[in-house]
Amino acid sequence: MKGVTVLDRATAETYAGWFRALADPTRVQILNLIAAACEPVSVGEIVEQVSVGQSTVSAHLKILTDTRFVLVEPRGTARHYRVNQACVSCFPSAADVVMGRDAVAFTSDEAAR
Repeated sequence: MKGVTVLDRATAETYAGWFRALADPTRVQILNLIAAACEPVSVGEIVEQVSVGQSTVSAHLKILTDTRFVLVEPRGTARHYRVNQACVSCFPSAADVVMGRDAVAFTSDEAAR
């Protein structure tokens, strides 16, 4: 396989984390809700829109924040969540790169922004 470039391990691990984070339909719903919102949303607002409890939403938000799809904004004692545009804009290209298509590869450092 001459001329084939393999992803570096750190980037492959970042991409794998993204794919794992989106492997749950509730997390996909939560990310979609946050991305569609015009402003950061609270856990309570998310709970109102998805059919799971607050503790479950919080657990899913932890995974989405750990992978940097979602960023947290503390507001007093509450926490509000917004989509991380830098990470989300990398995701389609990540899928292309993994599948061997021409796309701009993002490093794990860029995705962490």
